[in-house]
Amino acid sequence: MTDLDAEMFDPMCPSSALPFQIGDKWTGMVVLCLEGGPRRFTEIRVPLRAITPKVLTQTLRAMERDGLVARTAYPENPPRVEYELTPLGRSLLTLIAAARAWSRDHLAALLAAREAH
Repeated sequence: MTDLDAEMFDPMCPSSALPFQIGDKWTGMVVLCLEGGPRRFTEIRVPLRAITPKVLTQTLRAMERDGLVARTAYPENPPRVEYELTPLGRSLLTLIAAARAWSRDHLAALLAAREAH
């Protein structure tokens, strides 16, 4: 194992704290849904038709835990809760835009490689 390998797998390495859920199926899409500002739970579900309420709840909780989303509960009847990106969450928009651009540029090659495999 090289020094770089040892550093990379060290529990104190900054990369060990990365929010790995940004690569999951829904987190990036939730970030994009919240790009325009705060939304209620049901407003997030509309564009993400295939997501179940349970999975959306889990995703939002993980994002809130990691400081990517702020949850605001309003003392109304019925209660109203809104989610919005924090500055840290907004910083993911650049990363997502880069991944989308890469996908656009390389999708044909990626599909061809899968077909050949």
